[in-house]
Amino acid sequence: MAQAIVSPAAEAAGSLPVRAILPWAAFVGTLMLVALYFVGAEQGATSVFSGAGVHEWVHDARHLLGFPCH
Repeated sequence: MAQAIVSPAAEAAGSLPVRAILPWAAFVGTLMLVALYFVGAEQGATSVFSGAGVHEWVHDARHLLGFPCH
């Protein structure tokens, strides 16, 4: 029988353990949730920072993602 030829890159891609990815996935997920909070909810009823500074920084992202702000 013929044996399939596997490139070294494909071999290396399959050898990454889940334990090595899990902390990075949790970190990126947390960053995404923080970004979603600032874009979607900051300067509303649950605001962390006073003033309109954060609102002005993320104003265009709110409109792009469909969040109402005025």
